[in-house]
Amino acid sequence: MPHDDRALAVSAEEPSAEIPLELTIPKLFLEKARRYGAGRVAMREKEFGIWRPISWQEYLDRVRAMALGLIRLGLEEGDKVAMIGDNRPEGLMAEMAALCARGVAVWLFQDCLMDEVRYIVDHSDAKFLVGEGQEEVDKALSILKDCPKLKKIIYDDPKGLRHYKQEALISLAEVERLGRELDREQPRLFEELIAKGHGEEIALLFYTSGTTALPKGALLSHHNMLSMGRHLMQIDPCEETDDYVSYLPFAWIGEQMMSISCGLQVGYTLNFPEEPETAQENIREIGPHVMFAPPRMYEQMTRTVQVKHLDSTWLKRQAFRFATWVGYRYADLKFSKKPIPLHWKLLNAVAYLTVQKKLKDHLGMSRVRNAYTGGAAMGPDHFRFFHSLGVNLKQIYGQTEVAGISVVHRTGDIKFDTVGRPIPGTEVRIAEDGEILTRSPSVFKGYYKNPEATAKTLKDGWLHSGDKGFIDDDGHLVVFDRTKDVFTLKDGRPFAPQYLETRLKFSPYIKDAWVVGDRRDYLAAVMCIDYSVVGKWADERKLNYTSYQELSQMPEVYDLVEKQIRQANRDLPEAAKIRKFTNLYKEFDPDDEELTRTRKLRRAFVEKRYKMIVDALYSDADKVHIDTAIKYEDGRQAHIVTDLKIVTIRD
Repeated sequence: MPHDDRALAVSAEEPSAEIPLELTIPKLFLEKARRYGAGRVAMREKEFGIWRPISWQEYLDRVRAMALGLIRLGLEEGDKVAMIGDNRPEGLMAEMAALCARGVAVWLFQDCLMDEVRYIVDHSDAKFLVGEGQEEVDKALSILKDCPKLKKIIYDDPKGLRHYKQEALISLAEVERLGRELDREQPRLFEELIAKGHGEEIALLFYTSGTTALPKGALLSHHNMLSMGRHLMQIDPCEETDDYVSYLPFAWIGEQMMSISCGLQVGYTLNFPEEPETAQENIREIGPHVMFAPPRMYEQMTRTVQVKHLDSTWLKRQAFRFATWVGYRYADLKFSKKPIPLHWKLLNAVAYLTVQKKLKDHLGMSRVRNAYTGGAAMGPDHFRFFHSLGVNLKQIYGQTEVAGISVVHRTGDIKFDTVGRPIPGTEVRIAEDGEILTRSPSVFKGYYKNPEATAKTLKDGWLHSGDKGFIDDDGHLVVFDRTKDVFTLKDGRPFAPQYLETRLKFSPYIKDAWVVGDRRDYLAAVMCIDYSVVGKWADERKLNYTSYQELSQMPEVYDLVEKQIRQANRDLPEAAKIRKFTNLYKEFDPDDEELTRTRKLRRAFVEKRYKMIVDALYSDADKVHIDTAIKYEDGRQAHIVTDLKIVTIRD
C-alpha cells in the first residue's frame, strides 16, 4: 500500500464530530420523539389527494406497538425482519420497530422477482416478512415452503386478502393490537429494550446490487449509519424545518442515508408520495430543501426538460436556448473559480427570471439547497445542465459497505469530473494498482455468512472498493470505473466505458447505451432508444410503427441515433470514438437481469447474453439475425425474430 501523499486524501480542515459508541438509532429516535411530541410533524403521506401529517408522538406510539407486537410474536434479539413495499410511513415504522425490538432490518426492492425474494429471505434467515398488500403477500406465500425460518408474513393493506386463511398471515393492525396489549402488561419493556442497545450492534443487513454475482449481505451497525449521517451533515447542515421527499426504494442505501442516518439526527420532515408514478408531481408540491437520487433520476429530469423544449413554440425554444447558453457560461465560471463579470451576473439574473426559475419549480427544485447524486457515474453534460439552472448538484462517492457515502463535493469547490473530497473522519487511499481504499467509522462489519468475501474486501481496516481512481492535485477523488470494467484501448491507454455511455444518455433519444471494445481495434455500442421520445419524433414525421422492435430498426431512427453518437464522439481521442453500433430490439431491463435494481449495467451478464451481437459488431457483417424470447414482468414471454442493422460510423 503506497504512502505517497498524492495517493491519500483526508478531510483535514473539518474535524470529525464523533458519535458516541453507545448511541443507537432507536435511542436517537426515542429522544427526538419525546422532544418534539405531538407538536411537530415527523412525516406526511399523500392519500386521496391530501397530505396527511403524522406527528412525532403518533410515530412513536405506532413504533412502540409494532415493536412490542413483534416481541409477542416471538422476535428475539438479532432476528431478521424483512420488508418489501413502496415508500410509505408504515414501511419506515416497521423498520424502526424491528430495530427497537433489537432485531435486524432487511429491505428488498419492491420490484424484486420471485427468485430474488426467495434468495434474500432465505439467505438472511428472516423470521418475519412485512409487506404492503396482496402483491407482497403472494410473493411471500409462494416462497414460504423454501424459507424454513420464515414464521410470519405481516401485511398492512387488507384489500384483496379477505379469503386468505394461511396460518402464517397476520395484519399489521393485529400486530399493533398485540403490542399494545403487551405494553399494558409490561409498560417499561419498550424503553428497556432500547436502553440495552449499543452502537456496535448490527442494525441493517443490506444486500448489494449484485452487478457480477448473487447479492451479498452487508452488515451495518448503528454506529456505521449514524457516523456517516453526522459527517455528511457537518459538510451540508440541514435544519429541522427542512422537508425531504422519500420516494426512492428503502432497499437502496442512499434512501436509508437520507431518511434515517441524516433525517433522524436533524429531525426534518419526511414526505411520502401518493404513488411511485406521482413522485415527480409530489416533489414539486413539497419543494424539498435537500434531494438525493441516482443519476438515472436526474437523467430522466433532463430528458423531460429536453422533450418539452422540442415540443414548445419557437419563442420558448429561443428563450430556453438563451437561458441555457448563459447558464452554462455562468456555471463554467463558477467551476473554474474565476471572478464573474458584472455583465454575466446581469445576464444570468435575466435568464433566471425568465426561464430557470420556472424550470426549477417544474422539477420540484425551487427550494433545494443541496442536491446529491451517487450510486453510478453521472456524465459531465448532465452535471453542467443542472448547475446551469442554478441547482447546487453535488456528486458523492460511496457504497453500501460504507453506509452510503465517503466522499462529496463541497459548495464552491465543485469539479464535474471528480466526486469531491472525503467527508470528516474518512481516509481515502489509492493502492498501487489504482484501487480506491477507504477507512472510516462507517466501514461495515462484513458480509453475512460470507467470510471469504469479507476477508477479500476488508483488510487491516481498509475497505477495498473494487473501483479504480486517483486523487488529483486539489485533493479531489476521481473515480475511473469498476476495476473489472476498465478498457484498454487500441493505443494502450485505459478507458472507462461508462464515461462515454453517460455522454450518450444526455441525448433525450437515448435511454441506455452499452459500449464494448476492450483490447479491440475500435469501440462499438449497443444502443437502446427512448421509446416515448423517439416514438413522438417518428409520429411528427409520419413514420408508421407498431412496436419498440419495429421503431428501433427503422432507417430514419438509425440516422437519428448516429447523430447522437457523432455528438458524443466529438473531442474524444481517435481510439476512444465509437465506430460501429446497432440498436437493440428492446430496452435493458432489471427483470431480464441486464440491469441491477438501481439500473447499473451488469456487463458480464449482457456480454454473455448478447455475444452474437458483439461478435457481429467486430465482423464484416452489416446485420445480425436475432431469434430469442423476452420475458415480461407478469411471466408472459414473447418470441422475437428480427435482423439488427449494424452501422459503421466514418468521419
